[in-house]
Amino acid sequence: MSSALSIHNLTCKYDEQTTILDALSLDVEQGEIVCLLGASGCGKTTLLKAIAGLLPLSSGSMTLNSMTIDDGQNWMPPEQRNIGMIFQDYALFPHLTVEQNVAFGLQGMSAEEKRSKVKEMLELVHLDQFAERYPHQLSGGQQQRVAIARSLAYKPDLLLLDEPFSNIDTQVRHELIGEIRKIFKQQGVTAIFVTHSREEAFAFADKMAVMHHGVIEQYGTASELYYQPSSKFVADFLGGGSYLKATRISETEFETELGLVEAQAQQQIELDSACELLLRPQHVQITAAEESGVTVLEQQFMGDHCRYVIDANGSRLFASSTEAISIGQTVSVKVDTQGILAF
Repeated sequence: MSSALSIHNLTCKYDEQTTILDALSLDVEQGEIVCLLGASGCGKTTLLKAIAGLLPLSSGSMTLNSMTIDDGQNWMPPEQRNIGMIFQDYALFPHLTVEQNVAFGLQGMSAEEKRSKVKEMLELVHLDQFAERYPHQLSGGQQQRVAIARSLAYKPDLLLLDEPFSNIDTQVRHELIGEIRKIFKQQGVTAIFVTHSREEAFAFADKMAVMHHGVIEQYGTASELYYQPSSKFVADFLGGGSYLKATRISETEFETELGLVEAQAQQQIELDSACELLLRPQHVQITAAEESGVTVLEQQFMGDHCRYVIDANGSRLFASSTEAISIGQTVSVKVDTQGILAF
């Protein structure tokens, strides 16, 4: 695949002093859905605005379909970039019907061509029965689909979405994410979306860029980032883990309070030096046992399973079990070494 968007050493500053994005690089391939994932203030919305042309670059360059859109000196105005943008509040015109909202950005078409294009877009997002309604007469999910139909109608080279699912009811969010992803894939849409929700990122994106303090900590597929995080920050952000103190005694073996554990080092760790093992809950299996010295501190009901927090010789660890275990109960611990990482 060829890159639709290519960003090299992009730096953005506010007031020429505060660096928001620092020498950031990113390549997005044609037809790919990429998520910018990170906590508030990490720079993800700033990056989205820079791509759209709403913020100037301090340095670096961006090309869209091999055409330079900004390199610090040559800046292409937003209206010339053929980039669509969907905001958190959808930015629909309240005084226009669904049909009129979708038709708004269509230029250089006859009335008949416009009607045909609008009909095609509304059928695509399953809103052809709602053409005459106004935005306030629609649910949040329906408004989102109108915004997407409007953005796709003029065939943008790139679609940007800022927290696109944050205003959607939790019960319909998962279904809507699947539906919109299917539409994007059918249409060959290249898209970048911003979220702080790892669940949304896992469900919607082909690739994820985890951002921290204006840089991309790691970029890759969800499984790459989850199973092979390049840093503790990425591991912690993608969640659900705890750390066990260890000492490296061989290439793959680490001495811990729970005994000898096999793990893969993610960073340079010298022999006989201290480190930490990342244990996901599924790595730590517990069963009820008397006088084990390991105690259940917390029980968290997750719906289809329970997650436990145990005190293993002073280390607080997440654990899982196939049996019901009470708080305060002593347990035996078995560590599954498949996929354990050392930092």
